[in-house]
Amino acid sequence: MSAAPVASAVNTADTGRLVVRCPDRPGIVAVLSRLLADVGANITESQQHSSDPTGGVFTLRLEFVLPGLSARRTQLEGALELLAQQWQLTWRLTEASYRPRVAVFVSRTDHVLQELLYRVRAGDLHADIVAVVSNHPDLEPVAAAAGVPFHHVPVTPETKAQAEARALELVGDVDLVVLARYMQIVSADFCSRFPERLINIHHSFLPAFVGANPYQAAHDRGVKLIGATAHYVTPELDAGPIIEQEVARVDHRATVEDMRRVGRYVERQVLAQAVTWHVEDRVIVEGDRTIVFA
Repeated sequence: MSAAPVASAVNTADTGRLVVRCPDRPGIVAVLSRLLADVGANITESQQHSSDPTGGVFTLRLEFVLPGLSARRTQLEGALELLAQQWQLTWRLTEASYRPRVAVFVSRTDHVLQELLYRVRAGDLHADIVAVVSNHPDLEPVAAAAGVPFHHVPVTPETKAQAEARALELVGDVDLVVLARYMQIVSADFCSRFPERLINIHHSFLPAFVGANPYQAAHDRGVKLIGATAHYVTPELDAGPIIEQEVARVDHRATVEDMRRVGRYVERQVLAQAVTWHVEDRVIVEGDRTIVFA
């Protein structure tokens, strides 16, 4: 059950987001609403989910406006800590005015990178792309045109570990890493550096056609729908929790190149949507799945 979203106020310094998880029981929404009311906050959006009302896990996402939020954050966090002890809550509080720092990893194809850069420039993606890292030099002009630092880090089987270490050094302590058609498999150590903060776009409707060259595999199988999947990255290839998916229809006349052409537009939309939801605190990982408060 969820209240209908209202227009976002991400440019307002007084807008906050609260994500809460706890064992489901009566009264959770009431006590959290009372806590926010007591500090003078006005709830503008509320979405919730229970895995099982008779003993599951309750998840709640709230957006609220609190005058002087930054100055009063410590007070609010103290109240949440007390409530957490009583209700076994885990919680995350963010200020909507904060712009997450994002590093984008690419190879040679530019369409998903271009989409992310456009959405940042248009104000549709409230984040800052602070670095583009690639195992090829091809997309340096794209990054340069957007004023984003570009780092060419070649990767071979023999230098993979050193290349990953160099890439991590270059991106530093970013909030999110996006693999935007980065055609390299990242290591388990790389994944562990960004738990639930590493998003990949795979050019198929997972779990179908895992791995390399899925459009060829789809063509060989004669599918009538092709798709794209944005997911969090885990050490198991293309098996992380799925954030967003979409499909497009094809028919027997479609060549592999036709599928790639159609798929590019699907990939752009799916990855950009997943990244937007992530930076707006709308995605909560629950085991191998996600809850997405879209």
